[in-house]
Amino acid sequence: MIDDIKKRAKHRTAIIEGQVRGLAKMIENEDYCMDIIGQSRAIQKALESLNKLLLENHLRTHVTHMFEHGGDEQDQAVAELLKAFDFDSRS
Repeated sequence: MIDDIKKRAKHRTAIIEGQVRGLAKMIENEDYCMDIIGQSRAIQKALESLNKLLLENHLRTHVTHMFEHGGDEQDQAVAELLKAFDFDSRS
């Protein structure tokens, strides 16, 4: 993993971890439903941000390597990207 991306991904993961603990506490305390939904949506956005970082790392490292080698590796890279964007129904 690229060092800077790894550092940022670990930081975002720690934030998400805290958000999820907070969400569980809100549910346990039976907070107002809209507040819980707001927290859940914030977690979803944070996860999307994390996914963007991870995808960036994958593109800059693995996909670049796979395209340089061509053939089956290039085909695999394309399949992985389609799966990452939910265009591959084979999951």
